[in-house]
Amino acid sequence: MQIDLPTPLLAGLSPAQFMRKHWQKKPLLVRQAFNPVQPPASLKELAALAARDDVESRLVTAFDGDWKLKQGPIARLPAMSKPGWTLLVQGLDQHLAEARAMLDLFRFIPDARLDDLMLSVASDGGGVGPHFDSYDVFLIQLAGQRCWRIGAQRDAALRDDVPLKIIANFVPEEEFVLDAGDMLYLPPGWAHDGVAVGGGCITGSVGFRASTGVGLAAELLPRLLDDIESAGKLYTDPRQEAVTEPARVPAALLDFARRAVEAAVQKPLALERALGEALTEPKANVWFEPGDQLPPGLGCALDRRSRMLYDESQVFLNGESFRAGGRDAVLMRRLADCRALTAAEVGRLSAEARELLDQWTEDGWVQPLAS
Repeated sequence: MQIDLPTPLLAGLSPAQFMRKHWQKKPLLVRQAFNPVQPPASLKELAALAARDDVESRLVTAFDGDWKLKQGPIARLPAMSKPGWTLLVQGLDQHLAEARAMLDLFRFIPDARLDDLMLSVASDGGGVGPHFDSYDVFLIQLAGQRCWRIGAQRDAALRDDVPLKIIANFVPEEEFVLDAGDMLYLPPGWAHDGVAVGGGCITGSVGFRASTGVGLAAELLPRLLDDIESAGKLYTDPRQEAVTEPARVPAALLDFARRAVEAAVQKPLALERALGEALTEPKANVWFEPGDQLPPGLGCALDRRSRMLYDESQVFLNGESFRAGGRDAVLMRRLADCRALTAAEVGRLSAEARELLDQWTEDGWVQPLAS
C-alpha cells in the first residue's frame, strides 16, 4: 500500500497524513469515500447470516420508545416498513470475501489493531442510541441514509433503564447526514448517535482492538507460564523457623513468587511469542475447513479468517508461533503483509518452510491460489 499517496478514501489525504492529523485525535467526514459503493451483503444475505449459530448478531428495537436487545441467532426480522429496529452482524469479514476486501482497505493501520467489519441494517429511525466506543471506528454508509450526531462530551453517565449502554445526557456538537458512499471516522471516546433516515439503511463499521493493560496481561500470563521450565518446581523452606506471627506471609515465599513472575518475562522471546500468539488467536466462533497439501506450481493466499503477524524473529499464525530466518523469513513476512504468495515465491521456500506451508494448507489456514 502506498501510504504517501492521496486517496479519496481519506478525503484526499494520504494514509500517512491521516494517521498524523486524525488518528486518535479528531473526527474526519469523507464525502464519497467509496464511489461507486456496493454493500458486501444484501439484506437477505445478512438475515440469513444472522440466523446462523456461528455468526454473532444482535437485534435492537425501540418500538414506542421501549428499547430491547436480542442476541442471535435471529430467526426472523421485523418488516422493513416497521420503524425503529436495527440488525447488527459482527465479523462479516470472517464469512464473506467481499467484506474481507473492504476491511483490507484499512491495512495502513497495523493488523495487530484491526479487528473486524460489522454491518448494521436499519428501518426508518433505527439505531442503537447515543453511545461511546472505546476504540477507533470508520462508519461507512453503504446504502440509504443515516444521520449522525457526534460530540466530545465527558459526561459518561449511562441510562439504567435500558439493556444497552446508552448515554444518559447526550449533548451533540455536530450533525451529518451520510449518503451511500460517505464515511465518518471517529477516535475513541467520541459520543455518537446514528439514526437511519428512511428504510434500507446499511452501515459498515470498521472497528479496532483496544486492550487495557490488565486485559492484555490476563491474555499473556497464561502463555508465559507455558514457557517457564521451573513451573512445576515446588516451594520448599527447609530453613523455616518457628514463628510467633503465623498469619504473616513468609519473606522467602514472596521471593519465590517474585522469581517465578520474573522468569516468565525474562526468558528470551517469551513475551514476544506470547503477544504474537495472543494477537493472532482466532475468535471463538471461527473454524477452518481442512484441505489438502498445496499442489505444486501454485501460489497461496491466507484464508480470510486467518490472522498472521510477525516480529524480528518469529511469525505468528492463528495463535501459534514459528521461528523463521533468512529467505524463509522474508517470504513468510510477505505472506503476512500481502496475504498471498505467488507460485514463484512459494518455489523459493526451503523444504522445511514448504512443509510448514503444506501443513497450514491442510489445516485450512492457507488456500491454494491459481496462477
